[in-house]
Amino acid sequence: MRLTTAQALVRWLVAQRTELLDGTEAPLFPAVYAIFGHGNVLSLGAALEEFRDQIPVWRGHTEQGMALAAVGYTKATHRRQVGVATSSIGPGALNMVTAAGVANANRLPLLLLPGDTFVNRAPDPVLQQIEPFSDATVSVNDAFRPVSRYFDRITRPEQLIATLPQVARVLTDPGECGPVTLALPQDVQAEAFDFPSSLFEPVVHHVLRPRPDRRSLGRAAEVIRASQKPLLVLGGGVRYSGAAQTAIEFAERHNVPIAETTAGRTLVPHTHPLHAGPLGITGSASANALAAEADVVIAVGTRLQDFTTASWSVFSPDVKLVTINAARFDAVKHGAVAVVADAREGLEELPLVDWNAPQSWSARASSELAKWDAHITELRSAGGPLPTYAEVVGVVNDISGPDDYVMTASGGLPGELIGGWRATGESTMDVEYGFSCMGYEIAGAWGAATAHTQGIVTTLLGDGSYLMLNSELFSAAFAGHGFVAVVCDNDGYAVIDRLQRGQGGAGFNNMYSDVRSRLPEPPRVDFATHAAGLGCAVLVADSVADLRAAYTKAREHAQSGVPAVVVIKTHPSSWTEAGAWWEVGVPQVSHRPEIAAAREELDSAKTHQLRYLK
Repeated sequence: MRLTTAQALVRWLVAQRTELLDGTEAPLFPAVYAIFGHGNVLSLGAALEEFRDQIPVWRGHTEQGMALAAVGYTKATHRRQVGVATSSIGPGALNMVTAAGVANANRLPLLLLPGDTFVNRAPDPVLQQIEPFSDATVSVNDAFRPVSRYFDRITRPEQLIATLPQVARVLTDPGECGPVTLALPQDVQAEAFDFPSSLFEPVVHHVLRPRPDRRSLGRAAEVIRASQKPLLVLGGGVRYSGAAQTAIEFAERHNVPIAETTAGRTLVPHTHPLHAGPLGITGSASANALAAEADVVIAVGTRLQDFTTASWSVFSPDVKLVTINAARFDAVKHGAVAVVADAREGLEELPLVDWNAPQSWSARASSELAKWDAHITELRSAGGPLPTYAEVVGVVNDISGPDDYVMTASGGLPGELIGGWRATGESTMDVEYGFSCMGYEIAGAWGAATAHTQGIVTTLLGDGSYLMLNSELFSAAFAGHGFVAVVCDNDGYAVIDRLQRGQGGAGFNNMYSDVRSRLPEPPRVDFATHAAGLGCAVLVADSVADLRAAYTKAREHAQSGVPAVVVIKTHPSSWTEAGAWWEVGVPQVSHRPEIAAAREELDSAKTHQLRYLK
């Protein structure tokens, strides 16, 4: 089939199918988010127009935002479908690097198709070409290399025949998946080649479930059988495997308490008797209490990020780790007894038939969680002059149902959602706290709303994240993808101010009251007017009671395809605390005695880390 490089690429995208977790079949690439420029409009744009009925193209308004929307789509489909984003060369391409970082840190597949400069070099230097003095082969797209799981620059049309199977491999392999970048020089996009028709035959990519090595299973089982206080920690890999029920049945069969990571939140019904709650700094005092006493931690499908492990201080210094992970990179961390396998297969094949944890230990899960629940209930009914984050989350939680989907990404809200949310349905939360990307909240919600056909997508964000990246509100409004954005205005970067002051620093450059201005009364943003100008339905709440009514109405707008923004002033320094420590870079020398004292506390706290980290 004589096709241009761009035509061949799009035809291949259309031919790729995927098996969803429920066994049904769907497009592997269900949507392309695009901003066209001179580097991608004439060839790739024309090819996408040719196949517009087979693969929808959604127009973005910032390249970073639309690529984050592609990430949000992928997360909402539990890694079974892959969002695609394309930009022109130069700044458009570089704007997508952040989204690649988000996908990389969160182990999420993402396909990026940035335009590139001319391979033939005849018109050099072209518009947006940086021209490195020392390497003529480099363009801005090489910035994608460290944040891509797979990178290629297509310099001949026929290279697609070799590279496209590798693209599919990385995007669908549970142990390798992450962002893929194909840089597309604009002259090569337009060149034609006689491609084999077999390249475009439909292919269904099935869920890969690598089974564990028997010897690894034996070693893991030996460690677990010797434990008296085991703790099962469930991460995002359990979600993407569709192994939540398998994990719960494993816990029930062996009487093991369960904790969840950020990416593993809402895998376990909140009221399950073995559910201890979320783990770590942004988690719960209940799960952290069990973690401190556990002699063996069985970590399934998690990369064990510092917020989950409290910088490796949440566990006993002598704890033994058993990991089950599809990625060997994550499985072998911190000297764990590693089982490299799909989460479902690994749990099912662990040879623990006649072993159970003591009832006195497993009963701790429900008793500790009951204490945490009572604490959260108290926080949700604070009743102060300004609503707290906990009260806002409580309202959204109370009204949400099992088909709804809740999101956040940065600032103080991850701690409130991870620690305070009570699961309404399985895998119904997306907290992007691997890369902690300000701006993901709105863009990712657009992607999730594109993917969801039932239930309401709600994203919670602060005023700082709203100002960081809000243009995709208009993208969603124009496209007719409704969701609810609850904007909590606390007048600055409050959670970083909390960190700054909490470690002995003076308030500086975070809250607007501490930000330099030449004006005696600097302006503030009218979020309601701004969101209305972007085509959203807008509701303003002044109290918790107002919020309940506003959020209920906002859901009706979202249901009809209109993004709805609820604006509420919130308390700037009221937080949900899980009681865990976090290692941060406190200066060893400072002009402030408060910082010196904070450094002493840091040095003392490090004694609680794993033994070999001290």
